[in-house]
Amino acid sequence: MENKVDITPDAEVHCVGLYCPMPIAMTKEEIDKIEIGQILKVEADDPAAEEDIKRWAKRTGHELVKFEKEGSLLTFYIKRMK
Repeated sequence: MENKVDITPDAEVHCVGLYCPMPIAMTKEEIDKIEIGQILKVEADDPAAEEDIKRWAKRTGHELVKFEKEGSLLTFYIKRMK
């Protein structure tokens, strides 16, 4: 099933080439800079980031509105909920 909803992020974090714990640390830092309801786009290529960021979003109460995987590139769209 293709999810072709275009989401325009309010902020972006590029973690390509960085490994745990940097993608999650940078995601935490950036989500605090945007307003509630805004969307943060995170790009990473650390295989651990897929599980880490999904788990972090659930634990912190933010909403993962979209996730894409193209080869080794992982793209997360996270809505700040609080």
